[in-house]
Amino acid sequence: MKLNVDQTLQELRAITLENRAFVENLSKLSEQDLNRRTSDDSWSILECIEHLNLYGTFYLKEIKEKMAQSTTPPTPDFKSGILGNYFAKSMLPKEKLNKMKTFQEMNPIHSNLSKNVLDTFVAQQNQLLELLETAKTKNLTTIKINITISKWITIRLGDTFRFVIYHNLRHIAQAKRYLAAFHLSV
Repeated sequence: MKLNVDQTLQELRAITLENRAFVENLSKLSEQDLNRRTSDDSWSILECIEHLNLYGTFYLKEIKEKMAQSTTPPTPDFKSGILGNYFAKSMLPKEKLNKMKTFQEMNPIHSNLSKNVLDTFVAQQNQLLELLETAKTKNLTTIKINITISKWITIRLGDTFRFVIYHNLRHIAQAKRYLAAFHLSV
């Protein structure tokens, strides 16, 4: 599947800005409200955001390093890979969300979390916005990024951006559902 680089980066930037603004607004809520859960085995809002921070820590470092190493010139189009496109699309929120098993090291359930989680997320989104800007000068097809589940599998830079940002969007939607369930607003 071919995607226009400018359009793709613009869309991903817009989603990132919305995600960042939503999480900034969450700081208006109390830590008690942010740590509430709908059931004992569900995540709280802070756990949703901490889950994203754990992934962000891995992927932002990977993306930054691989882009710094690349000298391949950019192209106007990005060719999505089969695996990368599948991963990215599977992260998009849906009306009836398909549940996914989280790897233990990325699962913050029953963590004692503070509002610092929100600050970390905002800082990571700022870094992500900088990387999206830098990506305009890079080749989104030829740069390969390692994934968290296996160091032997890589996906294209464009797919990695889509995966990370759609994953953020997915869990922001989850946090919004929790706000509605607790009759909270920001």
